[in-house]
Parts: sequence; structure tokens; C-alpha cells
Amino acid sequence: MTDYHDSHDGALADDTGQPDTEHGMTRRQLMRHAGWFGGAVVLTLASGEVISHIAGSQDTKAGAAAGAAAAANGALQFVQVSDSHIGFQGPANTDVVGSFADAIKQVNSLGFRPDFVMHSGDLTHLSTAGQFDQVKQMMAGMKADRVFTVPGEHDSIGDAGRAYRRTFGMGTLGDGWYSFDTHGVHFIALVNTLSLEKLGHLGADQIDFVRKDIAGLSSDTPIVVFSHIPLFAMYPKWGWSTDDALKVIALLRRFSSVTCLNGHVHQLFTKTDGNITFHSATTTAYPLPKPGRAPAPTPQVVPARQLKEALGIRSVGYRQGDRELAIKEQRLA
Repeated sequence: MTDYHDSHDGALADDTGQPDTEHGMTRRQLMRHAGWFGGAVVLTLASGEVISHIAGSQDTKAGAAAGAAAAANGALQFVQVSDSHIGFQGPANTDVVGSFADAIKQVNSLGFRPDFVMHSGDLTHLSTAGQFDQVKQMMAGMKADRVFTVPGEHDSIGDAGRAYRRTFGMGTLGDGWYSFDTHGVHFIALVNTLSLEKLGHLGADQIDFVRKDIAGLSSDTPIVVFSHIPLFAMYPKWGWSTDDALKVIALLRRFSSVTCLNGHVHQLFTKTDGNITFHSATTTAYPLPKPGRAPAPTPQVVPARQLKEALGIRSVGYRQGDRELAIKEQRLA
């Protein structure tokens, strides 16, 4: 969670090549596993096959009108942004600050004021104090009631996420997890990015937190879970899965409506498993290849126009009594 009225300095551990905790990751490790980080292409699951197509943006005026009407009716309206990678330098996007600024402008021009914005991780690229401060200042310009975050592995380099938590972790538990309620929906924000060799991994303490957190909820309470890395086995070979996620999924089976929203893979993907739907978000930084279509998921260089079509934000609406959330993907193009 983020409180923009309280300033923190995030000091990064030294770059000696040695992690300072059992979960820490060094820049050297990060570069060795660079293919795991973070699509120009929308991926959906149909009949067990991954089908790709280019996402179309919604009509701006129609979307704004719909959002305003929903807000007037007391419906929940929130936005997910992901993988801004502030500090990235490379030909895949020579101006990640500019593209993230465009994403913020798009949030502010939706035609309604979101109840909150969730950034689902990899806020920064190298988790330096300057990068955390820059993204914090940029997100302060979002016209939303609240701003929440979960960390990506790029936000945890060398210090097990301590610099991230100093800047964005006020009010969180453990390594940065938390929950909150609004508009009849229960939200859970998880951290599955601290163990590089087990990417992603939740751990016993966090699973126990979920167990206790949902124990008193009725089974008809809508649940939304945020994480950086997918909570399903999207493509484990590239680290696009969470090895102990099934323990959390089992706890959520009794609820009639569960939606899991993640980042990390830099591309849209939807999977439904019974009462649980998983939605991976696109990025505001750079595209990655489709699963298995390249030796590793390294940043892809595409023409400028295609880059803008690969980047985007997600707006989500919910009206009490509905079984599902209304999700709309919007490109920055």
C-alpha cells in the first residue's frame, strides 16, 4: 500500500554480488535470469490452446460514458497498471518514463475517478532509491482515491525488497502483503517475487495469512487477488508460474467468484478454472515474446507504432450482485 503523504528514502544494499538475506537477489543474478522479466500480443486460452490476436482499444467516448454511469450508480471502478520498469535502458523502449507518463494520462482521462489504481509490480528496473522515488512521484499524479502496489522481482534486487517496502509498504504485513475491502469486494495483495530460484513463490507465512484473512468471509463474497507473477502455470519454463500457488487456490475454491490479476509476463492472457479466472496484464514498458516462441522472454524491439499498441492499462468495474468483474483493456496507442 502507498501513502503519498509520508516520505521515505529507500536505500539500496551495496552491489557486491552477494545477497544480504536468503531471499535477496543481486544485479548479477538478475542479469543471469534476465529472460524471466517481463506483449505486443494478446493471448487467450481456447480449447486448451493459446490463441493470439492484437487487442483493440475501446471507443474512448463510449468507455468514458460507461465509466461515468457506473460511478454514478455506485459501482466499483479501479485500474490496473503494470511493469513500468522505470530505469530500464535499451532499444525495446528508449523512454519508459514517457510511456508510463502516457499511461498515467490515460488513467486520468477515463471519464471517471477510479476508486483506486493497482500497480502490479516491477515499478522499477533495478530497485534503486532514485527509481523508487521517481515512480512514486509519477504515480502521485494519478487522479484516483487510492494507489496500491505489489512488488515485482525487479523491485527486490539485493535487499529482499526492503527499499520497496520503505517506499510503498506502509501498513502491509510480512514481506509486503495485505488485504482490504471496498464496494462489497475483498481484495488480497500477495508477494511472490522474493525467491529468485523459486520464482514465483509465496511461502508458508503468506499462505497462512490468506487462510486467516478469508476465514470469516461468506462464500458469496467476491474475491480479487493481486500478484506480480501469475498464480497459475502459464509457462513455468520461463518462470511464469508460482510453485505453491495451488495451496492458495485451494483456499479460494469455496468462493463463488474469484479473480486473480497479475503482471510480469508483459502480455494479456486469460484463463478460467472453475470459479477462478486469471488475467495477466500488459505492460507500460516493452513487449516480450509469446510463450515458447523465443529462447527466452527478453525485451522485444518493434517499430514505434507497434510498441504503443503493445502497451496499455486495464480498467475494471464491478456492480454488487454481479458474478463477474467487467474488464476492459486499453492500449496506449
